[in-house]
Amino acid sequence: MSDTVTTVNPTTGETLNSYPILSNDAVEDAVQSCHKAFLVWRQTPVEERSEIIKSIGTALRERKEELAELMTDEMGKLLTQSHQEIDLCAAICDYSAGEAPKAFAPEERNIEGGKTGHIYYSPLGIVYGIQPWNFPAYQVVRFSIASLIAGNGVLLKHASNVTGSGQLLQEIYESADLPKGLFQALVISHDQSDNLIGHDLVRGVTLTGSDGAGRKVGAKAAEAVKKTVLELGSNDAYIVLEDADIEAAVQTCVSGRTYNNGETCIAAKRFVVVDAIYDTFRDAFVKAMRNLKPGDPTGDEADIGPMAREDLREELHQQVEDSVGAGAKILCGGEIPIGDGFFYPATVLDNVTPGQPAYDDELFGPVAALIRAKDADDAMRIANDSRFGLGGGIMTTDTDKAIALARDHFDTGMVFINGFGLAIPNMPFGGVKDSGYGREHGGFGMKEFVNVKSIMVMS
Repeated sequence: MSDTVTTVNPTTGETLNSYPILSNDAVEDAVQSCHKAFLVWRQTPVEERSEIIKSIGTALRERKEELAELMTDEMGKLLTQSHQEIDLCAAICDYSAGEAPKAFAPEERNIEGGKTGHIYYSPLGIVYGIQPWNFPAYQVVRFSIASLIAGNGVLLKHASNVTGSGQLLQEIYESADLPKGLFQALVISHDQSDNLIGHDLVRGVTLTGSDGAGRKVGAKAAEAVKKTVLELGSNDAYIVLEDADIEAAVQTCVSGRTYNNGETCIAAKRFVVVDAIYDTFRDAFVKAMRNLKPGDPTGDEADIGPMAREDLREELHQQVEDSVGAGAKILCGGEIPIGDGFFYPATVLDNVTPGQPAYDDELFGPVAALIRAKDADDAMRIANDSRFGLGGGIMTTDTDKAIALARDHFDTGMVFINGFGLAIPNMPFGGVKDSGYGREHGGFGMKEFVNVKSIMVMS
């Protein structure tokens, strides 16, 4: 096993930096120092915690350029989208700071017989987060701010290819007067990570990643009787109904498939289009995808940057080839370009059917699967014909009908109507089925890792 982690710029393939992996003793010291900081932090009034969390949002805005450039260098997203990501992170801090005093306010309830019950929300301890590379700041902020404002300590294992982003986030948090040791970005191995899950002082575990990783982490945490929150990706379906505005639907679906270079858990991935407008939508969608320009994500001309790692590009291309081998048809893209960097073209697959990776699995990159449905009922059947259930979309001019479909039939945690979205601070985020469980944002995430404590006065 290597004793260092090396980051690589996916645009050029050149090495960025190397970071030493912590020794086992250093990991234990980190746990102990986090717990020590937690014992003080848990007694800090929520109003004071909120002020510090708000200060973290301010610090993120102040260091926006520095963090955005590092994120783009490490994982290849367009620099403009790195800026947007940090804006979202700061908004999460603001929302959490404003919401927490109300969310954690004690409650009093009458008990039968004239007795009184009190409900308090007590922090648990250390929350351990294992986070992916595709949103180097947001994924960390999403779980850590909710955990911190609840009064917990936080340990982070970030994806190795965005190690620098994790280290910079710790620096930014501490610059905003967060107590030292309370939030730590650890450079550790997978074995050390597994050991952390079972550590007595770690009271909760959250992971964003593949469903395979979720099963392993969830099993290890369950063995140690630790609560988990798992967000495990998806192959979200966007339904295009007969009355949809075709031009707007195409624009939304292209953005939904290629934002963040297509490397988004809640991205639009399967496009289920009713037969009456299928050919019209297909032709316009393929034209728009074909016109996307790949290039340097730090410049102004590129519509799409490189994939984050070479192995991820190889895996995606194999999924495309396997789908074609099982009957899918490439309408554009589908070939690895020659040259530096880990680029992959915007790709559209037609004739996508069950048994193909493009239908069954998550394609984590700029590859779209077109699926023909007979009508609206058939489209909903196809959308739900998935082991995943994170998000989805409906394109229609009948909003009331779309709300009813989303509410009564879409088997996902989130549905976007006539638009594509990532995360909204005051709306819950999470999925069902193989997309995991638990919720973040919207006030729900702040209460995932707390002890809801009942105190009953009986006399």
